[in-house]
Parts: sequence; structure tokens; C-alpha cells
Amino acid sequence: MLTFEDKLTLIEEFPELTRKDVSLNRVNFHFENSLYEKTTVVYHLHPNGNGFVYTGSLPQYEAKKGLVNIRDFNRDELRDIIRASIDHLATEEEVAPPVEQLWKDAEGHSLMLIEEDDRWNIYAGDNLEDSFGGYDEAALYLREEGFRRR
Repeated sequence: MLTFEDKLTLIEEFPELTRKDVSLNRVNFHFENSLYEKTTVVYHLHPNGNGFVYTGSLPQYEAKKGLVNIRDFNRDELRDIIRASIDHLATEEEVAPPVEQLWKDAEGHSLMLIEEDDRWNIYAGDNLEDSFGGYDEAALYLREEGFRRR
């Protein structure tokens, strides 16, 4: 197990991190260039060797509330998790564009079905006509009203 001093030395090898001493002799390290409100990479590193690294929802780490305990990490593990945390905070999350579908009826009227905030909304021009929790429910409603996808 790495000592507190070993962990400090290793963490300080990352020039993009800023040290901030906090209460009870604990130390935090922040990534000030984070693309998100979250900037803390190392949280409450304690002289007893305990501490946490923020990993958010990275799938390769089992985190509780986005934090992984680093008490028993070796040098390579600690270096890897800190690099992953910094990279995570420096990478813009890809957001899928909303799905938009044009639906028309036999008389030429058109409605737009748009996925927004986990909802499927039906618009007539700028006016919201209806909102559904799932695509199948919205599509069924449109078909029952005589609309087809175009």
C-alpha cells in the first residue's frame, strides 16, 4: 500500500491538478479546466492513506456516488484512475440529437414527432399537441388519428 506521501508525490506529477488543503489534514486536488461544474479529481486524501478519486459513471470503475476509494491502490492503479478522471472531466459528453419524424394525413396536414427529454412530443407547427412516455405510444396515437410517417 502506498503511503500518504507516496500518493501525494504521484498525484503532484499531474500538472493539470491544483492542490487544496482541507480540514483534518486532508487534501483535495482539482482539475480547474473541467468542462463540467465538477472539478474535484482527488477527494479527501488523508494521512492514513485513505482517499477517493472521482470517476463519475466510467464503466471500468465501481464507484459510489461517482467516487472510488484508493486506499489500497498501487502506483499504476492510482496513476491510471487519476488519468481516467482527468480525461473524463476534459471530454465533452456526446449528446444524441433528438429524433424528429414528420407525419402526414391524407388531407395534407402534418405533425412533427420529436424526442425531447425522455418524452415523445407531437407538434403542430410550434404548438405542442400531445406528449407520450414512449415512441410506440406516440406512434399508435398518430396512426389512430390517420397519420403516417413520411
